Amino acid sequence: MRLREAAFCAAMLGLAPPAAAQHLRPTDLAGMAVPAPSKIEAYGADPLQFGELRLPKGAGPFPVAVIIHGGCWTKGFATLTYMSPLAAALADRGIATWNIEYRQLGDKGGGWPGSFLDWAAATDHLRALAKAYPLDLTRVIVVGHSAGAHAALWVASRGKLATNSEIRGGEPLKISAAVAIDGPGELKPFIGPDQRICGKPVIAALMGGGPQDTPGHYAQGDPVELLPSGAPTVMISSAVLQPDEAERYRTAATAKGDQVEVLDLRGAAHFDMLDAKNPPGAVVQALIVQALALSRK
Repeated sequence: MRLREAAFCAAMLGLAPPAAAQHLRPTDLAGMAVPAPSKIEAYGADPLQFGELRLPKGAGPFPVAVIIHGGCWTKGFATLTYMSPLAAALADRGIATWNIEYRQLGDKGGGWPGSFLDWAAATDHLRALAKAYPLDLTRVIVVGHSAGAHAALWVASRGKLATNSEIRGGEPLKISAAVAIDGPGELKPFIGPDQRICGKPVIAALMGGGPQDTPGHYAQGDPVELLPSGAPTVMISSAVLQPDEAERYRTAATAKGDQVEVLDLRGAAHFDMLDAKNPPGAVVQALIVQALALSRK
């Protein structure tokens, strides 16, 4: 079964009509009671360079989901805590989760190149964690929401960067699949809409300038420029990522040999997709599990 079929099957799980959406906020998700992480560990020296590891019950080894939160790439919008319900739910379904924090715009060292280096270092830190915990590093999926969707797609493509790239970091860990939840896979068209969505321009700040000022940055940091990633990918479209934008990414990726599927969840609120008690959240979690399973076929 291909990802297209998996997306269809997930949609058949019972996605509620738009009126059923609860319109959760990041603070609602962050305030939910979830099991404590199995381990909180630093992947760097900065106080924001850490992650929460959650292990399923059993002996393992377990596949791993790297989870990257959004928040307009900007300090004060969101932290990893709002992704904790998703991280805990996936652990209940047999997937170890590594929910990462990172430096954002407004943090010392955030933006270009620091945020990218944090995503890279956090992902590669799974090698260190696997020495102490039963993690299967042949099955690693990266899941990002909103701005974190951009980060997830970039992590999946990072191995395409030249070894002298200023944002590549160490030897990239191979990614088995990627799920981008309602966030951009292409940065240039997001310039302009970013002001409406985030309340201020953020892309140029993240990238250290506009596309004409720093074309090399966009060539390295914009996932669409690094295709093919080689990782089966699901793009979930809703409030931020518009269906035509998701389809444009799919067209670009499939033209270069990648397998990309798009699920249109218009009517599902931006944060409702992260709570399994909401029908859109159940669909998203099913797709994450399917994407990881199908990546082995």
